[in-house]
Amino acid sequence: MINGNTRLFAIVADPIAQVRTPQVLNAYFEARALDAVLVPVHVAPEGLAAVVEGFRRTRNLDGFIVTVPHKTAVAALCDALGPAAQATGSVNTVRRDPDGRLVGDMFDGAGFVQGLRTQGHDPAGRRCLLLGAGGAAGAIAFSLAQAGAAQVVVANRTRAKADAVVQRVRQAFPQADIQAGDADPQGYDVVVNATSLGMKPDDPLPLAIDRLQPHTLVAEIIMKPELTPLLAQAQAHGCPVHFGRHMLDEQVRLMARFMLRD
Repeated sequence: MINGNTRLFAIVADPIAQVRTPQVLNAYFEARALDAVLVPVHVAPEGLAAVVEGFRRTRNLDGFIVTVPHKTAVAALCDALGPAAQATGSVNTVRRDPDGRLVGDMFDGAGFVQGLRTQGHDPAGRRCLLLGAGGAAGAIAFSLAQAGAAQVVVANRTRAKADAVVQRVRQAFPQADIQAGDADPQGYDVVVNATSLGMKPDDPLPLAIDRLQPHTLVAEIIMKPELTPLLAQAQAHGCPVHFGRHMLDEQVRLMARFMLRD
């Protein structure tokens, strides 16, 4: 039962209906008998700064999760950033300290790589094509390099954004083989869709399915729908697939411990 002592957490997004985090994190709180609740907050970009300032002043709020399209913008609103957030320029989790200080960090990449490993797909030594250059993509590029991927190629419609991701990762891992490139999936061991394409039924596919090879693992970070058009067509093409929920399932513990200062 929610009461006057319940600690508050939020997730901010635009749109919000697709998020799975409330179900997963509230289950985490319940399993640990914590008097806490996470609620979805639909925030458009033009209202983001005001909402974050409101969170800063809300004394029974201990943190919030950040997702599309706010990860980069929220990083600029934090008072301090953790290592992954500094390297990627984006956050997906913010802790509110008792004095209102906001500390952000990024767990998308760590959650994604751990999700791959739990499903038997260690990225170490594998050639990876990463589609997208937003906050989640930058975090995944960082963690793939950290995990020892043989190569990471970042493909994005705006080449400058891909170049920016590459530059940030190279600063953290100078020896990593990472570069900007195109979205042709041929010759890769792993293809990761870190764009928002697939959230809507009429979205175009982010790559040419007929260029996929049957051994290539096709991975999503989209949670809803679970079986995106990309994954469905990749399966039909004979490729193994990896669902977006694995990333969230693995990073929930990391996000919760960060916000709870555990």
